[in-house]
Amino acid sequence: MQIFIKIILTSLIVVSISEIAKRVSWFAAILASLPLTSIMAMIWLYIETGSSQKVVELSNDIFWAVLPSLLFFIVFPLLIKRGFHFSLALLFSILIMFIGYTGYMLSLNVFKS
Repeated sequence: MQIFIKIILTSLIVVSISEIAKRVSWFAAILASLPLTSIMAMIWLYIETGSSQKVVELSNDIFWAVLPSLLFFIVFPLLIKRGFHFSLALLFSILIMFIGYTGYMLSLNVFKS
């Protein structure tokens, strides 16, 4: 039952943001930029484990994982402004973000060793 509730809540948030973006993009951007997924994940993790330490670890890991994701938000609008088709800009931006995450994961292996 908990998984079903998680799916419904997550879906409602995503659909709401996309519907709001049709009318007021700046407000949708604020909602989308909130770490709603992270907050929900921390709440569910705490409910399911009762461990504040696990929530702290997740929070710290999320902080560092956000950095490579910022590449997407830098590259995507630049490509669109340069005339790339939406789909191609999206694909390249995801690819660059993936490369950033790969570098992030490789550096984790170096620093955690």
